[in-house]
Amino acid sequence: MKTYYSPTHEYARVEGNIALIGITDYAQKALGNVVYVDMPEQGDDVTAGEDFGAVESVKAASDLIAPVSGAVIEINEQLIDNPGLVNQDADANWIIKVEMTDPSELDQLMDKAAYDAHCEAEKH
Repeated sequence: MKTYYSPTHEYARVEGNIALIGITDYAQKALGNVVYVDMPEQGDDVTAGEDFGAVESVKAASDLIAPVSGAVIEINEQLIDNPGLVNQDADANWIIKVEMTDPSELDQLMDKAAYDAHCEAEKH
């Protein structure tokens, strides 16, 4: 499984044409205690670069921007009752599972080293 990162702090963990999409550890730390995750429904389509939901914390609400386009084949139901799981382990607690319609969109995303550099630059 290979992980790609967006400048808006979402990740896409990809295997074949399936992507697990969630927020990065950097994003969950910036948000603080997550109290609600707004997700699309199974069967909905998401489009790269457009919002597909939001994460709300005690500090702020942040739109979720899809890193890739495709059909939502599963949502992480555990986050409905326990959104704080994102804070415990953002990598393990993905938000949606998408069947990608255009895997070439991954070429627009960053690898871990580029994402780390992006986060470092954002701090300054």
